[in-house]
Order: sequence, then C-alpha cells, then structure tokens
Amino acid sequence: MNIANRIDQPGTDEAAWRRWPTLASLPQLEMSDWRSVAVVAAHPDDEVLGAGGTMAMLAAAGSRLRLIVVTDGEASHPGIPPAVIARIRIAEQTAALGLLGAGDVEVIRLGLPDTGLTAREAELTTMLREHCDEFDACLTPWEEDAHADHEAAGRATLRARPDAIRYPVWMWHWAEPADGMVPWQQACQVPLTAAATAQKRAAIGAFTSQLTGRPSGGPVVAPGVLAHFTRPQEVFIR
Repeated sequence: MNIANRIDQPGTDEAAWRRWPTLASLPQLEMSDWRSVAVVAAHPDDEVLGAGGTMAMLAAAGSRLRLIVVTDGEASHPGIPPAVIARIRIAEQTAALGLLGAGDVEVIRLGLPDTGLTAREAELTTMLREHCDEFDACLTPWEEDAHADHEAAGRATLRARPDAIRYPVWMWHWAEPADGMVPWQQACQVPLTAAATAQKRAAIGAFTSQLTGRPSGGPVVAPGVLAHFTRPQEVFIR
C-alpha cells in the first residue's frame, strides 16, 4: 500500500474488523473518575466519529465537557466558498452535539486553517495548553491517522497534554486487523450503551455535508467508511 496515500486507497471492509476477535477483547478504558473532559477535534465531525458515543455517556453522567474545534472544516468542498462551508459545518456540529445529549458542552473554536495545521503546530500547542490543562482527561485525534490535520492536532495535543488519549478516525479505513502500523498494545475500548450507540448514529447523520456528494466528486465520508462508526464500541489509544 502507498503510505503517502493511505486514505485514497481502497479501504478495509467493516465486516473484517467485526470478525477480528481482538477488537472485542481490548481492555476497557477506565473513566469512572472523569469529572471533566476536554475533547480536541481537527474538524467539525471528528469528535463524533471517533468519540461521540463516549461523549454521550459522559454527558449523561454529568461530566463537564469542553470541545476544542481546531478548524471549521472550510476546505472540505472545493469550489464552494470556504465561509459558506464553515457556516454549514458549524451548524451541523451544533445539531450533532444536541443529538448526543451534549448540547451544553462548552465549544471553543480556534479558527486555524483547514488543511494547514502542520504549519501551525507550535501555535496550536500553545493554544491547547491553555484550553486543556484543567481537565481530568483529554481526548484527541490519533497522531498517526494518515490525515495531516488529524496528525498535527494529535501531536500538538500530546505536547500540551502528554497523557492525552487518542481516537482514530481514518485508521479504520486504511489499516487491517492486526496491522503492525497500529500500536494495538496501547489500544483500549469503551463499550457503548444502547442509548449512546443510537445517539452517535443520529449525530453522525447531522453532518449532511460530509455524507452526500460534493461538486468535485463523492462524499467526504463514504458509506463504507461510515460503517466503521456504527459499532457499539469506540477504540482509543493510550
């Protein structure tokens, strides 16, 4: 597989992941002492795809949640004015958070450029130190996810919060069960309640701009990719 274009390659079918017994036997992430959690998202929807069910469960338990959205996702639809896409994606994210039962989450939008985070990592690290420090736990995109913005956000978060727990998004597409590029020895899971699973599915559906075709081609999140996020389980890397 061409490592430089892992996201663009044909992906792994969700059925292959569900057949892999290791996935169901991952150790459970201990969250019982989390009273406050900061969640970092490189783009609006990353947090729902990677950690939406966990966020729903934390909100239901009364945990304080802060969502730090690094970009407005304005580069997802070439040919449409970025400001228009940014407004759409912010509105979709607001709706999605409500569907998670997390409508009261504190949202901080940093407004850094979509597809341009690698050049702004030092600045982002400084921002995240300010916004993540006081929380019991911090969730962030995995720094090896094969999307440049996800990776930059993950690296910056780890510099700001070395104990941050990372969530993969595109990994489920480009990796395969037992893939040596994934640190499975650091992986853990959050089994989702039936309510949280349903809330996450509804919240994903709020991101219409990402699920339907674009003027330049197909959807950002194709059905085969979307299938990875309908499990009653979320996986994190510690």
